[in-house]
Amino acid sequence: MKLKKFKFNFPSTYTILMVLTALMAVLTYIIPAGEYEMVKNEVLNKLVPIVGTYHEIKATPQGIIDVLMAPIQGFYNPATAEARAVDIAVFVIIIGAYLSVVTETGAIDAGIAKVMARLKGREQWMIPILMALFAMGGTVYGMAEETLPFYTILVPIMLAAGYDTVVGAAIVMVGAGIGCLGSTINPFATVVASNAAYINFLDGIGIRVAILVVGWLMCTIFVMRYAAKIKADPAKSVTYKNLNDDKAHFLGQSNQEIPEFTLRRKIILAEFALTFGVMIWGVSSKGWWMGELSTLFIGSSILAGILAGMSEKTFSNRFITGAQDLLGVALIIVIARGIVVVMDNGHITHTILHYTESWLAGLPPIPFINAIYWIEAMLCLIVPSSSGLAVLSMPIFAPLADFAHVSREMVVTAYQSASGLPNLITPTSGVVMGGLALSHVPYVTWCKWIAPLLAGLIVMIMILLSIGVML
Repeated sequence: MKLKKFKFNFPSTYTILMVLTALMAVLTYIIPAGEYEMVKNEVLNKLVPIVGTYHEIKATPQGIIDVLMAPIQGFYNPATAEARAVDIAVFVIIIGAYLSVVTETGAIDAGIAKVMARLKGREQWMIPILMALFAMGGTVYGMAEETLPFYTILVPIMLAAGYDTVVGAAIVMVGAGIGCLGSTINPFATVVASNAAYINFLDGIGIRVAILVVGWLMCTIFVMRYAAKIKADPAKSVTYKNLNDDKAHFLGQSNQEIPEFTLRRKIILAEFALTFGVMIWGVSSKGWWMGELSTLFIGSSILAGILAGMSEKTFSNRFITGAQDLLGVALIIVIARGIVVVMDNGHITHTILHYTESWLAGLPPIPFINAIYWIEAMLCLIVPSSSGLAVLSMPIFAPLADFAHVSREMVVTAYQSASGLPNLITPTSGVVMGGLALSHVPYVTWCKWIAPLLAGLIVMIMILLSIGVML
């Protein structure tokens, strides 16, 4: 009898996240539980830790029930506000519903066909332009969750242009990511961290601008070279084996007739663009968050249905179908937040921070600032919220910088560049896992593809940080 050859199939994103949650639970049995004393920062309106007040507390190891309960707590528990996923999960589902309604009108397909016809032979220039726009959103207001709708828009455009789903995902994720990594005035990272460090948020902006510009150039060249390679030979795509399935999903059947770009469809596309313009304005100028944005897209869905002359039955069916299509993405976001819940419930987050505080003592300036960078990079895997990480770490690390003869603005720069970099790959980020799920890019495939770029960015940042402390 012939034995069947064993073939390893890498687990799904859901399994990876649940395994990570279980591993964090195991760590709660190994790492001592502890916490800092917390005090209210009136400027930030948040509790921040006090240096030197760490103390061990009674261990609260997390068991199998806690692991299974963690995604549920991360979804709705008011006590875990930084880890709560309900607002983002609902936003993603509503986005799916809205895009389904607009897609039903044929406006997106007709618009893509028109763009491809106009850009024939010049499609590659969409990459630097779009990445610059996303980088601007990242550096100005920390564009992250707001990028999720753009994956379902740009991935089909990139496929139609002869590229693959990775190019579409990279334009959004890497574009916005390099903006967050080079945050200049991002209120959710740089401003919060500067306030927690008791400095002006414009202090150190020169180094941050350098990181942003050099990083954007590196990322754009990396993505454009890959895009050109697979344009010449599609078999070199890292997702080539899924190319036909991806085209069928995002572009429909190849023999499907392209809808005519009528006046009605032009009006619907204008409404489509206006909706995203209002979203960006609301987030950057009015402080809107997921509740307001979900409301915006519900209203825009109804308006798109009216403009298209849809019947009530057709509209309802498309709305529900679109919501169902992104339910899996919403679940990924919820499970990812469960990892943070296990860490917090096991009271090991502050202990890990305390260990790093001890390691930094007595280091010279250049090793100190690079150690801060690496520690913040590791911590952001535990605390994926940029503002949450700033509030937790800056009150500890900023005073230590004084003893190392390093300016506090350099500590803020190290924090924000570190918190932006792993958010391109961290599995605890709902934005990363959700964006990849929307793009149909496997997580492991993405990590392998982006690894050379990450290595280059890390070297660039460490060089600029070292230069910064010597100036």
